[in-house]
Parts: sequence; C-alpha cells; structure tokens
Amino acid sequence: MANLDDYDLSPDSAPPSGADATDEMDTLRRSPGLVRIPLALVLAAALFGAWFSATSTADFVQHLDREVHKIHCSFNPGAAVEATLESPCRTAMLSPYSSWLRQDYWGGIPVSLFAIAVFAFLAYRAGHLLVRGRALRSEAVFLFAATLLPVGMSALYYWLAVTKVGAICKVCQGMYGSSAAAAVFALGAVFLSQGSDGKGIGRFLLGIVEGTAFVGVLTLVYLAAMPEADPKAGGANGCGTLANPADEAGIMIPIAPQPGGVPTIEVLDPLCPSCKAFDTRLSSSELHTRLDMKAVLFPLDSTCNWMVSTSMHPGACAVAEAMLCAGGNVTGKGSPAEAVRVLDWAFAHQDELLTQAKTDEPGVRKRLEAEFPAVKGCLGGAQVKNKIVKSLRWAVSNALSVLTPQVFVNGTRMCDEDTDLGLEYTLSRMLAGAAGGKK
Repeated sequence: MANLDDYDLSPDSAPPSGADATDEMDTLRRSPGLVRIPLALVLAAALFGAWFSATSTADFVQHLDREVHKIHCSFNPGAAVEATLESPCRTAMLSPYSSWLRQDYWGGIPVSLFAIAVFAFLAYRAGHLLVRGRALRSEAVFLFAATLLPVGMSALYYWLAVTKVGAICKVCQGMYGSSAAAAVFALGAVFLSQGSDGKGIGRFLLGIVEGTAFVGVLTLVYLAAMPEADPKAGGANGCGTLANPADEAGIMIPIAPQPGGVPTIEVLDPLCPSCKAFDTRLSSSELHTRLDMKAVLFPLDSTCNWMVSTSMHPGACAVAEAMLCAGGNVTGKGSPAEAVRVLDWAFAHQDELLTQAKTDEPGVRKRLEAEFPAVKGCLGGAQVKNKIVKSLRWAVSNALSVLTPQVFVNGTRMCDEDTDLGLEYTLSRMLAGAAGGKK
C-alpha cells in the first residue's frame, strides 16, 4: 500500500484550476520568444521560393536569344540542367501561361519574375520581425494575408498545368510547396503573436504599398535589362517566302478557317510533338482568331516520305492519310471539320500512337478505322497515297526544309525560333504587316 507521506498534499502543490490554468497556458502560448520559430520558418520557405523562382526566370531569360538551351527540372533548383528537350519544365516554360504581355514585349514578362518579388517581400517582412524578436497581432495577420497571394497563384497555375498545359514542372512544384509552407508557418505566427498598438489598418496599407513596390521595381529593372528582338534574326520580317503557294493538287486542309483572316499555311506532322505544342500555344493566344489557317501534311515517316531515311514519327503516314480521307480531299466525301477531328484525336493520343506504330503500324490503321469509320475503303488506298505524294511534292516545289511545324503567314515564313516564346510578339507584327500590305 502506498504511503501518504510520499505525496505533497499542501495547497501550494495543487494543480491550478479554472481561469488560472487557462491564464498560464495562454502566457506560455504567447511567450514573445516562441513567435521567432514560425517567423524563421516563414523566412526559410520564402527564401526557397525565391530560389526556385529565380531558377525558373533565369531559364526563361536564357531562351530569349532565340536558341535552344538546356533547362533546370529538379526539386533541387541548384541541380544540373535537364538534358532532354521534351521535359515537363520545358513544356511549362513554352506554354502561353509562363509569361504575360507577350504581344508587347519580346517573350513577355515571366510570371516567375513576379514570384521572385513576392517571395523576397515575404522574406523581408518575416526577417524584420524575426530580428526584432516579437510580432504584434496586426503584423502577423498581414504576413499571413500576404502569403495568400502566392498560395492563390500556385493553385491557379497548378490548375492550368493539369488542365491546359498537361505537364507539371518540378521547379514550379517547388514554388507551390514554398507558398503553402510559408502560409502555414505564417498562420502559426498569428497564433503566437501578441499585443496591439492600434495602428493595424495603417500598417496593413503600408504593407500593401511596400509589396507593390517590390513587384514594381523588379519589373522595371527587368524591362530595362531584357533583350529585344533582333530584326536581323528574322522576327517579323520572317525567314523566307513561298515560291509556289497555290494548291493546284487540292492537298490543303482548312484546319482553322476564318473568313477575312490573314491566309496562313501550317506544314505539319500529326504525330509531331512540336506541332502539338505549337497548336496549344497558338490556340491559347487571341491571335489565332485572325488567321485563316490551312494545313499541308508533311509526315516525317519513311513509310510514305522518301525525304527521311528513318521514321522520326512512325504512324504519321497513317494519320495523315486519315485526315485527307476524312477531309474530303480524296473522294470528295467528308469535311474539313472531320479532318480536324482526326488531328485533335491524334494529338490527344500522340504518345501511345507513336509507341504502337514502332512495332504495329497496321494496328494504328485499325484504330483509325475503328475511331473514324468513314475512312474505311479510303485509308491505305492508291488515291490517298497519291495525295500524300502530291503534298510532299508541294513541299519540294517550295524548297522547304525537312522539319515541322513550319508556318507561313501571308506567304512569309515565321522563323522556327519564333514559334515558342516569341510567338505572340512576332505573329502580332507579321499580322500588322499583312494588314498594312492590304491597304
């Protein structure tokens, strides 16, 4: 049996009760020193976010010289550059959502630049409070509110990456994670903050002015230092013209007819990843509504194209035949809308079609006939094969290089380097030149 002498039953040793217990817990919770922990974590998250953002911005700026470069694509922004050309990070960077004001500035202003400014501002605010060693409630609330901006933008861009771009880059995910972490830690700072000086509203407004200044100053610095389009490198002047643009053989397919639009011809391969990416970028731009676009099929598949020794895009001949059959270019039965439907389907299933065609090209043809019954009896026939030959001869008569996509706006070829980051900037000026030529 326990000895009662082993226990201290004096009033002083009794546990606090009621309001006293609550007061002690509240005092511990609001100890000024404790707030330094979440503030330090906010600072760390903001610095990581700025690091990821700076890496993304540096990769973007590097591509403004109209060349193709390797880019970073790792959760470690200091890792070696990504070697492949078809990485998710490259896809995200070349998407129309990676920068703003593309028609006004060469390449536009990268969204990641604004992210640098926002993360730098969060680091500044958290660092200031951390050095001071305490945070008033209004200061902590503002810091938390400020973190909601990158959180909201992260949510928006994650949605765009999933639903529009179809690729999520690791560097972008680093920014998303940094934003979320900063918000969580800032909420912890709100919980541990204490005191008020009655200047909360004024402090909140001042913080908005400071944050805007961070973004504004960095944007002005970028605009002052950013490279301009080199007129000698082609740009709006283009990279050549069509010698024989007429469609005497009836091989062109209207893929985006626009009455009154500027005549535009795209030389494409339906299983070309770059053609798919270009289609995505152009469709997301408001400029596509000003183009009366037709397609000339140029499959980089040795099955039907004598200009390539190996099939760069196996199965492309089968899909090109299906487009011509569905579009009415062979038998007169069909419509351009049906040809576009075949193209959209091929873009949507591009990876699996390329993989299947490497070992089972007849299987790809069977899939096309199953998906588009109207092409049966035409697909693989002598007439459609002859149309493919005439399409290739059209390319030869215009001395086109063996690559896709190639875009001709009113007979002038858009330089290959301008079909990615410089698309909107260059195309808007080519359209302006075409409109001026009509006057």
